[in-house]
Amino acid sequence: MISSSILWLDSAQLKLLDQTKLPAQKIVLICDSKEQVFEAIQKLSVRGAPAIGIAGAYGLCLEAFRSKETDLSILKNQIREAAAYLKSARPTAVNLAWALERMLCMSAIFSGKSSEYPEWLLKEAKAIHDEDRRMCDAIGMAGEVFVKDGMRVLTHCNTGIFATGGIGTALGVLYKAWEKGKRFSVYVNETRPLLQGARLTTLELLEAGIPVTLICDSAAGFLMKQKKVDLVIVGADRIAKNGDTANKIGTYSLAKLAKQFGIPFYVAAPSSTFDLMIDSGEQIPIEERTAQEVTQGLGSVTAPENVSVYNPAFDVTEGELISAFFTENGVLAPPFRESIRKK
Repeated sequence: MISSSILWLDSAQLKLLDQTKLPAQKIVLICDSKEQVFEAIQKLSVRGAPAIGIAGAYGLCLEAFRSKETDLSILKNQIREAAAYLKSARPTAVNLAWALERMLCMSAIFSGKSSEYPEWLLKEAKAIHDEDRRMCDAIGMAGEVFVKDGMRVLTHCNTGIFATGGIGTALGVLYKAWEKGKRFSVYVNETRPLLQGARLTTLELLEAGIPVTLICDSAAGFLMKQKKVDLVIVGADRIAKNGDTANKIGTYSLAKLAKQFGIPFYVAAPSSTFDLMIDSGEQIPIEERTAQEVTQGLGSVTAPENVSVYNPAFDVTEGELISAFFTENGVLAPPFRESIRKK
């Protein structure tokens, strides 16, 4: 299978696999600064809620290692400013803000020599990365029991190795089920406008040897109507206290369709994706991206230059449309406000 797309180098550099070039090219980015990490996150060279959290944490380490400042208080202030800068790269996925805040908490309690400060931050960034690997495994184990032999599973966007520090969230469930000897097939929405499903998820599943069929996003409803989907599983970028879930644009439509046709709709996500500071999805900021992603997707002109474009990167699915959450703490069942609070 594909190895991790994020790697910290001993040379105090961050190595990222540029996901915008896949599957045609395998391009590796070497980041030396917070600015390069910001650009990689904003341009989706690194993407997926857990992955951008990890990248953001390492971005603070790059700033610490590159700084010439010897006054610890000034150095810590530089890191606070770098965290605010990196946080602004993408507003919807809460994992980025969560990881940066965790790094700042560790920064605040450091009281040693300024020369030891970068390594102190790096230790925490690596801990975040390692924990995500373990959480992915636990999420996979929690959800794999819901995947049965012969099932036809539908998924959206990319939620695997490219999107996390481990085997993935929604795809991690499928990998664990496959490891258990279960045999099933997967339909993958291409995921407009940047085709993360077509370019990334199909690549992962093919390399894992799992039967995969690519479909247009707009074909999902007809597929369900034909009774060819037994289960839908997706990831998440932010989950409110009541279970409302922000995920890649198109997820809400899938949830509504699944509800209509009586198909279980599951969300797989780590605890870092749950935002207990917000009550509902109405409070989740939705990132809007450039018109060019729609009119000139992947470099080809697909619409008139002067057409008006609405390009939200995410939508919000109400908790009432979700059958259960798969987390590293187990399965969360409705009512979600209560089960999320307990876990």
